[in-house]
Amino acid sequence: MGIDPSGRYLLAVSHSGRGVFDTSTWERVARDYSLAYPVNGIAIGIGPIDGQQILVAGVNLKKGTLDLESPRRDYSLSYEYGTITVRSE
Repeated sequence: MGIDPSGRYLLAVSHSGRGVFDTSTWERVARDYSLAYPVNGIAIGIGPIDGQQILVAGVNLKKGTLDLESPRRDYSLSYEYGTITVRSE
Protein backbone atom coordinates (compact mmCIF):
# COMPACT_ATOMS: atom_id res chain seq x y z
CA MET A 1 0.00 0.00 0.00
CA GLY A 2 1.00 3.56 -0.59
CA ILE A 3 -0.55 7.01 -0.32
CA ASP A 4 -0.16 9.68 -3.00
CA PRO A 5 1.63 12.90 -2.00
CA SER A 6 -1.66 14.80 -1.55
CA GLY A 7 -2.95 12.18 0.89
CA ARG A 8 -6.17 11.88 -1.08
CA TYR A 9 -5.62 8.44 -2.64
CA LEU A 10 -4.51 5.07 -1.36
CA LEU A 11 -2.94 2.70 -3.87
CA ALA A 12 -3.24 -0.98 -3.00
CA VAL A 13 -1.10 -3.48 -4.90
CA SER A 14 -1.60 -7.24 -4.67
CA HIS A 15 -1.34 -10.47 -6.60
CA SER A 16 -4.72 -9.60 -8.15
CA GLY A 17 -3.78 -6.14 -9.47
CA ARG A 18 -4.02 -2.54 -8.26
CA GLY A 19 -6.83 -0.54 -6.73
CA VAL A 20 -7.12 3.14 -5.84
CA PHE A 21 -9.29 4.34 -2.96
CA ASP A 22 -10.42 7.90 -2.23
CA THR A 23 -9.42 8.52 1.39
CA SER A 24 -12.30 10.95 1.99
CA THR A 25 -14.91 8.22 1.40
CA TRP A 26 -12.81 5.01 1.22
CA GLU A 27 -14.62 4.13 -2.01
CA ARG A 28 -12.62 2.40 -4.71
CA VAL A 29 -12.27 4.80 -7.64
CA ALA A 30 -10.05 2.72 -9.95
CA ARG A 31 -9.19 -0.94 -10.51
CA ASP A 32 -6.72 -2.69 -12.79
CA TYR A 33 -6.45 -6.49 -12.71
CA SER A 34 -3.08 -6.53 -14.53
CA LEU A 35 -0.08 -7.57 -12.47
CA ALA A 36 2.12 -4.55 -11.80
CA TYR A 37 4.31 -5.25 -8.80
CA PRO A 38 6.36 -2.44 -7.26
CA VAL A 39 9.99 -2.06 -8.29
CA ASN A 40 12.37 -0.80 -5.60
CA GLY A 41 9.42 0.21 -3.42
CA ILE A 42 7.70 2.24 -6.14
CA ALA A 43 4.36 1.36 -7.76
CA ILE A 44 2.74 3.17 -10.67
CA GLY A 45 -0.67 4.72 -10.02
CA ILE A 46 -3.86 4.21 -12.01
CA GLY A 47 -7.11 6.16 -12.33
CA PRO A 48 -6.89 9.61 -10.68
CA ILE A 49 -3.18 9.05 -9.91
CA ASP A 50 -2.39 7.48 -13.30
CA GLY A 51 1.32 7.36 -14.01
CA GLN A 52 2.38 8.74 -10.63
CA GLN A 53 5.18 6.97 -8.85
CA ILE A 54 3.88 6.02 -5.41
CA LEU A 55 6.16 4.89 -2.60
CA VAL A 56 4.63 1.70 -1.21
CA ALA A 57 5.21 -0.43 1.86
CA GLY A 58 4.76 -4.18 1.97
CA VAL A 59 3.37 -6.44 4.64
CA ASN A 60 5.88 -7.67 7.22
CA LEU A 61 5.46 -11.39 6.52
CA LYS A 62 6.73 -12.49 9.94
CA LYS A 63 4.24 -10.31 11.81
CA GLY A 64 1.51 -10.07 9.15
CA THR A 65 1.31 -6.30 9.65
CA LEU A 66 1.78 -3.07 7.74
CA ASP A 67 1.58 0.51 9.03
CA LEU A 68 1.29 3.71 6.96
CA GLU A 69 0.88 7.36 7.82
CA SER A 70 -0.60 9.98 5.49
CA PRO A 71 1.77 12.66 4.15
CA ARG A 72 0.10 15.32 6.34
CA ARG A 73 -0.05 12.90 9.27
CA ASP A 74 -3.79 13.47 9.66
CA TYR A 75 -4.58 9.74 9.46
CA SER A 76 -2.79 6.42 9.65
CA LEU A 77 -3.52 2.92 8.42
CA SER A 78 -2.73 -0.36 10.12
CA TYR A 79 -3.08 -3.70 8.35
CA GLU A 80 -3.13 -6.95 10.28
CA TYR A 81 -4.09 -10.32 8.83
CA GLY A 82 -6.59 -9.02 6.26
CA THR A 83 -8.07 -6.13 8.27
CA ILE A 84 -7.24 -2.46 7.70
CA THR A 85 -7.84 0.00 10.53
CA VAL A 86 -7.92 3.76 9.85
CA ARG A 87 -7.12 6.15 12.67
CA SER A 88 -7.59 9.92 12.53
CA GLU A 89 -4.78 11.80 14.18
